[in-house]
Amino acid sequence: MIEIRPSEDAEDVARDRILALLDSHAEAMGKSFDTEKVFYEAHEDGQYLGGLSARFALDLKWVFVELLAVAQPGRGKGIGGQLMARMEEEARVRGMRGIWLDTYSFQAPEFYKRLGFSEFGRIDGYPEDGARHFLLKHL
Repeated sequence: MIEIRPSEDAEDVARDRILALLDSHAEAMGKSFDTEKVFYEAHEDGQYLGGLSARFALDLKWVFVELLAVAQPGRGKGIGGQLMARMEEEARVRGMRGIWLDTYSFQAPEFYKRLGFSEFGRIDGYPEDGARHFLLKHL
């Protein structure tokens, strides 16, 4: 009988086991989910002001922006735009076809739209009083 239960392993071990199955299937189809994580940080006078984490999908030629955050002292200084511009520059150098990300209505959908991103999907009511936005930018 099949038993469904919570994993008893550490998060990274359980996740790696799932990824191994996905990778095996993708490779059988002639695809690869190999990614390279890239991190950029903003500092001023020794103070950390924010950062960006992205995954460059090497074979798929797309970048997924996982995280972007700017600390309160850095807001309004263009740091978010500079972090995105640095990542986009790297994406272009590597021949990526596009960048995608998701954000919430209470975060920054308009910020990304000003950077040339367009919305390709949205979940209304997530959170209850807002939406989760999915955006992309072709390079």
